Amino acid sequence: MTASSTSTADNPDAFSLPNELEPPRAGAWLLRPIEWVSAALMLAIVGMLLAGVASRYLLGAPLTWVDEAVSIAFLWLAMLGSAIAIHRNEHLRLTVFLQMLPERLQGPVQAFGLGVVALFLLALVRPALEYIESESYVTTPALEIANSWRVAAIAFGVFAMLAVLAGHAWRTCRKSHLAGAVVVLAALAAGCWALKPVFADLGTLNIVVFLIGFVAVGLAAGVPIAFCFGIGTLAFIAFSTQVPVGVVVGRMDEGMSSLVLVSVPIFVLLGCVLDATGMGKAIIDFLASLVGHVKGGMSYVLLGSLFIVSGISGSKVSDMATVAPALFPEMKRRGQKPREMIALLSTGAAMADTVPPSIVLIVLGSVAGVSIAGLFQAGVTVALVLLLALAVLARWQARHEQMGGVQRAPLAVVGRTLLVAGPALVLPFLIRGAVGGGVATATEVSTIAVLYAMLIGAVMYGGIGLRKIYDMLVETAALSGAILMILGTALAMAWAITQSGVAQELAAFMKGLPGGVPTFLAVTIAIFLVLGCILEGLPALLLMAPLMFPIAKSLGINDVHYAMVVVVAMNIGLMMPPVGVGFYIACRIGNVSPDEAMGAIWPYLVALLVGLVVVAAVPAISTAVL
Repeated sequence: MTASSTSTADNPDAFSLPNELEPPRAGAWLLRPIEWVSAALMLAIVGMLLAGVASRYLLGAPLTWVDEAVSIAFLWLAMLGSAIAIHRNEHLRLTVFLQMLPERLQGPVQAFGLGVVALFLLALVRPALEYIESESYVTTPALEIANSWRVAAIAFGVFAMLAVLAGHAWRTCRKSHLAGAVVVLAALAAGCWALKPVFADLGTLNIVVFLIGFVAVGLAAGVPIAFCFGIGTLAFIAFSTQVPVGVVVGRMDEGMSSLVLVSVPIFVLLGCVLDATGMGKAIIDFLASLVGHVKGGMSYVLLGSLFIVSGISGSKVSDMATVAPALFPEMKRRGQKPREMIALLSTGAAMADTVPPSIVLIVLGSVAGVSIAGLFQAGVTVALVLLLALAVLARWQARHEQMGGVQRAPLAVVGRTLLVAGPALVLPFLIRGAVGGGVATATEVSTIAVLYAMLIGAVMYGGIGLRKIYDMLVETAALSGAILMILGTALAMAWAITQSGVAQELAAFMKGLPGGVPTFLAVTIAIFLVLGCILEGLPALLLMAPLMFPIAKSLGINDVHYAMVVVVAMNIGLMMPPVGVGFYIACRIGNVSPDEAMGAIWPYLVALLVGLVVVAAVPAISTAVL
């Protein structure tokens, strides 16, 4: 993904008014040094992890300070990247309802959305500063420095986002609209404050008011998803509980600071390296030489590429960013519509998310106490079932494909493309073998994979220039910041739901359902479809996995089998419009309006659901390989 340079009509997720001709550059003076620091932090994280791996496995002397140093750099990267994402219009939001409004109302609603973001950030200023002070009394064990050096990233990121947002709003919104937004938000805040005694008596119904109602209104108004979660959680805590709002900062810190998540930006960077060196394209060219000549062939290539590349990057975002630019032009030439290609891209990414190294599987294994090696083994076979379901539908959709001038590739071409793609094809097996064999963690393997890709790219694929490397580092920071901000606010929201007792009541209800295992699995699918839409992947797992897996075990369901059902259902939900975050990522990568692609994705989602039902009904698909 690159910074947007199109009009808002072409880029409906942008943070600008519908009639804006170009993205705003307000705050560029502030963003330049932030981009420099972000690029340096990304390099430092990769370098420290590589040094840790080399010291442990080559010298037999682990560097005890690496994890702490990486944790500090990672949180700073996440917060600075989030500010860059605001500047680049890369925070994800829903625009379908905004675009349905009359043009005269779009400006005021847009200003209201920016006001909600600003209100959330302003509400975090004092708690973030207090959090620095409270963490100053905590000393890290290895580096022996105050933890305030790490958590200061949250406060700095909040101020940076506020500065960028303020300049942007001043440039793109009418002053009357901004004034109106301030008045409306002030009135809402005052009304909620006056109704605090009423909210106190509502009990768990406050979940509906704040964590559903407020979030839904924010989404409809075009507020970025991360900030919808944040403002809903903040309002729930401030107006319906006695809990200090500062807890939101602590939960955001927890959501964005897990060392497991460090693999997210590194795998995203790996995807950028694959794209820049042409390694990803080499894999695609090889598959195209094999099956590109048949009807639906490019759809098969897209699905196969996602399956293979997923084993390299571990990230749906980098998978889609690698595959789409290489295949979409030829698919368009054959008469496929952009909305159909986006539908196949997004559901294909959902299919491939169980292919190791999957960040979701790694997190689930650690949260639910399930063997990560077992999850990796089962994930491949489950993905093959989903791949077959999508391939059958893709062949049907391609029945009218224009095949004029398309010829079978000669055997010599197939051999040549295989020779070129060979070093890239080795990478998935390197990653899976290292993690599955316990040689290195997923985070460590991701850094080794980046080094391997850089070296092979330099030797066989022409290498990457310094300017391009810098651009990739900044883009990785921006994309990671947008993703991690969602994770941070979603985890705060998940914590609020857990504290309200609703999650425990739900688990008790499910344990008492009639019908045994089939009913339990059906309800599990429904719950994780919804949670995948609303909470995104990792927060949904963090919220429900500790509650659901003991129930599944008490019913005699194999942990790995249940994990596959949960992950697939969650990934399908992630791609389900109008809320699913993954769907909007795919639309941004393919430069297609979500409103246009929304109608085309449903047949592919149904195909995935059919595959999910088969996986749930036949446990051997998940367990036979264990």
